Amino acid sequence: MARIRRFEQRASELYRATEVPGFLHLSIGQEACAVGASWPLDQDDVVVSNHRGHGHCLAKGMDMTAMFAELMGRESGTCRGLGGSMHIADPDLGIYGANGIVGAGLPIAVGAATAARLRGSGRIAVAFFGDGAVAQGAFHESVNLAAVWDLPVVFFCENNHYAEFSAAPTQSRGSLQDRAAGYGIDYAWVDGNDVVAVAELMTGLVTRLRDSPGPVLVEAETYRWHGHYEGDPQRYRTEDEVGQWKGRDPLQVLLRRLTGTGTDPDVIAAIDGDIEAEIEHAVSVARAAPEPPPQSLFDHVSTPRPIVTETALSDDGEVFRTMDAVRSALRDELAADPDVFIAGIDVGAGGGVFGVTRGLFEEFPDRVLDSPISETALLGAAVGAAMAGMRPVVELMYMDFLGVCFDQLLNQAAKLRFMTGGRASLPLVVRTQFGAGRSSGSQHSQSLEALLAHIPGLSVVMPSTPAETYGLLRAAIRDPNPVIFVENRSQYGWKGPRPSETHLVPLGRARVVRPGTDITLVSYSRMVHEAVAAAAVLEQEGTSVEVIDLRSIVPLDRETVLASLRKTNRMVVAHEAVRDFGVGAELAALAVDDGFWSLDAPVVRVGARFTPAPYAPSLEQEWLPDRSTIADALRRVAAA
Repeated sequence: MARIRRFEQRASELYRATEVPGFLHLSIGQEACAVGASWPLDQDDVVVSNHRGHGHCLAKGMDMTAMFAELMGRESGTCRGLGGSMHIADPDLGIYGANGIVGAGLPIAVGAATAARLRGSGRIAVAFFGDGAVAQGAFHESVNLAAVWDLPVVFFCENNHYAEFSAAPTQSRGSLQDRAAGYGIDYAWVDGNDVVAVAELMTGLVTRLRDSPGPVLVEAETYRWHGHYEGDPQRYRTEDEVGQWKGRDPLQVLLRRLTGTGTDPDVIAAIDGDIEAEIEHAVSVARAAPEPPPQSLFDHVSTPRPIVTETALSDDGEVFRTMDAVRSALRDELAADPDVFIAGIDVGAGGGVFGVTRGLFEEFPDRVLDSPISETALLGAAVGAAMAGMRPVVELMYMDFLGVCFDQLLNQAAKLRFMTGGRASLPLVVRTQFGAGRSSGSQHSQSLEALLAHIPGLSVVMPSTPAETYGLLRAAIRDPNPVIFVENRSQYGWKGPRPSETHLVPLGRARVVRPGTDITLVSYSRMVHEAVAAAAVLEQEGTSVEVIDLRSIVPLDRETVLASLRKTNRMVVAHEAVRDFGVGAELAALAVDDGFWSLDAPVVRVGARFTPAPYAPSLEQEWLPDRSTIADALRRVAAA
C-alpha cells in the first residue's frame, strides 16, 4: 500500500511538472482495495481495471519502473508508450488492462473467466470498477452473463462515492446488494479502507471460486482523496468531507493494527525508506529512457498474418449451400482446435435464427454457448477470451446491431493490441450478416462495412460464394487478429462447388472473377454476381469488363485493383451499401491517387441511395442497385 501511495504521489508531481502527458487519474485513498483484492491471486489469475488502475497494476506485480516509463510515454514503458495511464496493461501478469471507457472492462473479465471455465483451469478473474460504472449497460450485461454461465469472476466495486463529479446517490436508486439479488448471485460488503478485511474476504471468495465457479459482487466502501482527474477543481465536495475520510487513511488503519500487535516502528520506517529509494530510481531510469521511434508507429496495429495458400476447387461435381459452408467451416475448426468456441444468441440448441449453426451444439456441447441478448457482454467476452488464448467465434445476429456493442469493437478489440504495445493477442471472429431486398426495413438491412473498415486494427471479410465462405471463414478463425466476417443472408441457400476440407482462402487477396480489357468492375459479397451479370450484358454490346471480387475489405488488395486499372484505364465500383462515403469512395481515391496516370475516364460508384433502407418493396427496389444499374454505369464509363 505504501508503494502505491508513493507511486501515485510521485506521478502527481510529475504531471504538474508536465513530465506526464495526457490524463492522470489517481487512486490515493483506495490502496487497501487494490492490495486486499489482489492478495490471494496468482499470476495466471486475471484482473481488469479502469482508468484509475495504477494501484491494481502494482498490487498484481507490475514493474514500477516500466509503469513510470509508460506514464511518460517512453519506449521502455509497460506498453511501449502506446497506452499511457488509462490503458496500462501487462497480459503476461494477468493484467488485461486499465480502460478509458467506463464499465468496458467488465465484459473482458467475463471473457477471461469464460476461458478459465472452458479450460477447467481453476483460474479466476477480478473486474475492478467504480460506483459510476453501475449505470452502464455493460455492467448489467456482464453480471447477468456471468451469472447465466456460472463464471469464476469477482465484480469488485470500489465505491468511492463519486462518479466523476456526481455523488453516488444522484446516480442510482438501487443498492448493489439489491442488484446482486436480482441477478441471483452472492453479494459481500467490506470496509475498503481496511486491507486485512478486504484480503480476508477475497481469500475466502477466491478459494471457493476455484472449486465452485459462480460470480460474486463485492462492494468495498472507500474514498479517493484527489479529484476525478489531476487538475479537477473539486467544487462538488467539501474540505470537511475529504478530511473525515483522510481520518480513515487505509495506511494508518493498517499501521495502527501493526503497532498494536507489536511491530517495531523501525521496520515500518525502513520499508518507507526502501520505497522512497525505489521510487526515485524508477523515475530516474524512466526519465532517461528514449521515446518510441517514429518508424514504430505501425508495429502493433495488427499481428503479422501467417502465409495462407489458396487451394484450387475440386471438380467432382459435389455442391453445397452457403449456410452449409459456414456450418462446415465452424465444425472443422471446432474439431481441429480445442481453443475454438462459438457463442451467440440462440446459436446452441436452437441452431441460430437462420439455422446456420444447427447440429454443432450436439457435437460440441461445451463449446457452443447460448448467450442472453447482450451483445456488449458477448463481444467483450470474445475480447477477454481471446486475450486468454482462446479463439472465440461470436455471432452478432444482424450487422445492424453493431450500434449496441460498438465500443467492444471500436475501442477494445481493435485497439488493445496497439495500446498494449503488441502484448495482447486478439484472435477472434465476429460473424454477422446483412442483406437488403426482403422488406426487412431500416434496422435490419444495412451494409455497414465502411464503418468497420475505417477502424485500424479490424479486418473485414465479405465472401461471395459458398466455397469462398468456407475457405475465408476457416482462415479468419485461424488468423491472429480480430476479424469481422460478414455473410449475406440472401445467399444462405445459394449453391456452389464444395471444396476440400483443406481449402483456405487468404485474407486480403482479391480474385479476378471475370477477365476483361476495357473496364475494371470492382465489387464484393452478393453484388459480385450482379456485377458478373452486368459484365455479360456489356460483352454482348462490345465492351470487355474485368470483374474483381475484393473478398476482403480490410486488408484491401490494392495491387490487384491497380493492376487491372493499368490494363483497362477505366473503373466502376459496385456495392450494396449506400454509395456516399463507402468502400467505393476509398477505391475511387485509390484510383485517383496511385492510379491517376492510368485513368482515361472518371471513376463511377454504384451503390444504394443515400437514405435508410425502405420497407415498401417498390421503394426498396428503387433504392437498391442491381445488374441493370451497374450496366448503365458501365455504359457511361465506356462512352467517356
